[in-house]
Order: sequence, then C-alpha cells, then structure tokens
Amino acid sequence: MDRILERELEFHSTESYIAPPDLTVAVNAAVTLQRPLLVKGEPGTGKTELARQVATSLGLQMIEWNIKSTTRAQQGLYEYDAVSRLRDSQLGDPKVEDIGNYIRRGKLWQAFDSDQRVVLLIDEIDKADIEFPNDLLQELDRMEFHVYETGELVRTKKRPVVIITSNNEKELPDAFLRRCFFHYIRFPDADTMRQIVAAHFPNLKPALLTEALTQFYDIRDTPGLKKKPSTSEVLDWLKLLLAEDLSPEDMKRDDRSLLPKLHGALLKNEQDVHLFERLAFAARRQR
Repeated sequence: MDRILERELEFHSTESYIAPPDLTVAVNAAVTLQRPLLVKGEPGTGKTELARQVATSLGLQMIEWNIKSTTRAQQGLYEYDAVSRLRDSQLGDPKVEDIGNYIRRGKLWQAFDSDQRVVLLIDEIDKADIEFPNDLLQELDRMEFHVYETGELVRTKKRPVVIITSNNEKELPDAFLRRCFFHYIRFPDADTMRQIVAAHFPNLKPALLTEALTQFYDIRDTPGLKKKPSTSEVLDWLKLLLAEDLSPEDMKRDDRSLLPKLHGALLKNEQDVHLFERLAFAARRQR
C-alpha cells in the first residue's frame, strides 16, 4: 500500500519556486524508490528551500532537522534525560516511576510517529562528524529503531519523504551514498533565472532585468571571486533596485571600481570588493 501511495505523490514547481526538469525528476524518483534524496550544490542554490517547496507541492507537513558540528545522530532519534530523572527522584516526584517521562523525542521519531506522511529535512548533514551519516544508516533504511531504555520499537507509520542537503564540506561515506538518490543542483542559467525572478517580481521591466542579470552573471564569472553571489542575493538586489527606482542607465557601473549599484547585496566580503577596484585600476592603466 505504501508503494502505491508513494507513486501518487508527484512534485512540481510552485508559484514561488521554479524547479528545473532534472530536479523535478530527481525528487519524484526518490519518492518512487522510497530513498532519501541527497541534494548537493553551492550555497544559495535553494537546497533547503527545495524541501519546503516539496512539502508545499505535495501538501505535506515538514519536519526540519538542522545539523550543527555538535549534532549527534542519537539526537535525531531520542535523548534520555537522566539528570532530570535523578533530580526528580531526589525530590520524591512520582513520575520517576515511568522512565518514558524522561525520553525526549527527536526529529526522526516525530517523522516516524506521524499519522500523516511528512517531509523530513536533514539540513547540511556535512556539518556533523564524519560518523554521523553512518550512525543513521539502519534507521533511514529500515525506518525503525529501538528505544533501549523502554524496550519500545518505533516504526514509521507513513514513510516520510526524506531530503538531505549537503554543501560538500565533507565527503560522505559510500555506504550512506548507496542508500540515497543523489542530485546536484546546478546554478540556474540565465533563462531559468528569468523565470525565478518573474515568480518574485512579475512586473519588473524587461530592460532593467536584462541589465541586472547581465551584471550579475558578469560578477559571478569574474576570476578570483571568493564568494559568488547566489540566487537569494540577486533577488535581494533586485528588490533594492526597484525600491530605489533605478533605470538601466542608472545602473551603469563606475569606471573607478566596476562595482554595481548597491553592491552590498551581492558582494559579502572586502576581498571581493577590492578585487573589482583592482580590476578597474588595471583597466585604466591599460588605456
């Protein structure tokens, strides 16, 4: 029955999220295979937002587990608060008789125990220790785990749609990769970016959009750039351009620095700002 239901779930682009065809195929393939979808891509390509939009498109609740360098796999299952139980026992609290009162459910337990299918996002898995993915192999594969303190077996009621994101900061174990359907989100090309912008700014004048995207991709293609601006940053930039009511002529870059207008929305460190200033200086010397 679960497999039949999974096939009825089909992801499409939403009003605010334009998914390229290959990404749509990847999401639906992972759902059909009942495998976690492992999504990689440079920061700002919409990996985290993908999970939210998958939940919206499929009409499902989303449970989000944000991974940090200190996160342990066990925390996704449950945690036993032995300290609180000891304190309560010293105070004579009768609830200490039931150890279940001190079991704190993690995000995986919440997803497994839901009566309705959910989207489970495990965000930025590569931030954690290298053993973290291996510690979740059995739970994500079998969709069940034991609570050793109570002897309880937690088994998924409705298999969740699992989306795992990675910024590629660490290599993930082969055994973990074998259990996932993998997709790398490429940075949107100009045509796709136009569709993304149109979803957020439908009334943007074509001439302004053309000038803005020309400058944006020129900046991204500049050799030596430390941090390339992302999709979210170009949307912020366009919002500022509209707020300032700038025309394509107003957006002409200063020959002294080659920096775009309101460049703070696009360039996020002083090295990249100085890079454009040096390029402008070199260009003036060659004249």
